[in-house]
Amino acid sequence: MVAKALSFDVGDYVVYPKHGVGRVIELQRQEIAGMQLELYVLRFEKEKMTLRVPTNKAESIGMRKLSSDKTLKEALDTLKGKPKVKRTMWSRRAQEYEAKINSGDLVSIAEVVRDLFRADDQPEQSYSERQIFEGATSRLARELAAMEETDERAAQEKILDILRKAAPLHAKEKAEA
Repeated sequence: MVAKALSFDVGDYVVYPKHGVGRVIELQRQEIAGMQLELYVLRFEKEKMTLRVPTNKAESIGMRKLSSDKTLKEALDTLKGKPKVKRTMWSRRAQEYEAKINSGDLVSIAEVVRDLFRADDQPEQSYSERQIFEGATSRLARELAAMEETDERAAQEKILDILRKAAPLHAKEKAEA
């Protein structure tokens, strides 16, 4: 039995795990190495990048539709949680964070954002922490923006607002412990 491939229509927003939110701008047929291939043509505005994905490979590479409202709520609730900072070497944590971001899973990306967020009264981040934090925040904001039909900046502000409101609660818990 042949599994039904995921199907996306022109105009749909999709999430490509390594690149985030893109839009299907075209369905193409091309002959490559003597084989007829049907391709999704994806446009990633922020990166000014166009990607062609064979329709029969979309599912195996993890391409998906935008998250459900339930998943979005779970991701936003994750931001309110207590940051989990492991005491492992930064290089190991950085790899784990990058893997979570590239998984394309909204809740995993929210965990990275939550864990790397620094409130104004906390010590500054290193350059590489800041880069990963900004990358994860941008990825989360782009999907949030596409789902709420707003722009990335407004979505990013919403994320930072949630984090800023949760940070004092966690600082208070820490002080009482």
